[in-house]
Amino acid sequence: MTNHNTIDRLKAMKLTTMAEALETQTQDASYQTLSFEERLGILVDLEYTSRKNNRLNRIIRQANFDQPNASLTDINYSSGRQLDKGVITRLGSCQYIEEHHNLMILGATGAGKSYLACAFGMEACKQFYSVRYIRLPDLLNEIIIAKAEGTYQKYIKGIKKTQLLIIDEWMLVSLTETESRDLLEIVHARHKRASTLFCSQFAPIGWHSKFSEGTIADAILDRIVHDSHVIQIHSDTTNDKSMREFYGLKK
Repeated sequence: MTNHNTIDRLKAMKLTTMAEALETQTQDASYQTLSFEERLGILVDLEYTSRKNNRLNRIIRQANFDQPNASLTDINYSSGRQLDKGVITRLGSCQYIEEHHNLMILGATGAGKSYLACAFGMEACKQFYSVRYIRLPDLLNEIIIAKAEGTYQKYIKGIKKTQLLIIDEWMLVSLTETESRDLLEIVHARHKRASTLFCSQFAPIGWHSKFSEGTIADAILDRIVHDSHVIQIHSDTTNDKSMREFYGLKK
């Protein structure tokens, strides 16, 4: 079989990078000094790296981050924010996802909660965990649509399978009874099975009054509060800029 036929068959098997690398080898005399095993190893390494990068890009794209350029290496650790670099570095290892624990990021508007959440999400993507970022109002709207289209159970199943679900603007406004029960369904489905990152302006004690019924609030908080790592971002009184301005984000 000629190299041309081999290249065509590699492309037919969707081994495009390997095919292109083999074509390069046939045109570059320097490769002729290498053994068959060495040349094959180069082809396999290139194909493997390409597929791994494609998978990572796909996971990041599917996460639908609000701030896809967020990075833990760019976190602002100014003293006024009172962030513990050691804690953030440890959580950046994603062990909490492996253990199915949750994460709460609390702070006032403009404190940089969303940026930090997306940065944690990016670290999870790099370790090939499935990630989804969504604002609570959008999540509730998706549930309404799923119910109307008769795909609610399928939707809940998909939410349950996501290894890290990032819910921004958590408990920003009061919920109806239906919305409260829908959130209980999601929180219950993910409890001790997957990790959820909650971004909120309010501490958990302030969430209770946002739910329509005390019993639903108790059930949800019981499944979150006792199984979560907490990061509190304090206001930096030494810097007049909000964190959105600091990171060059749109207001």
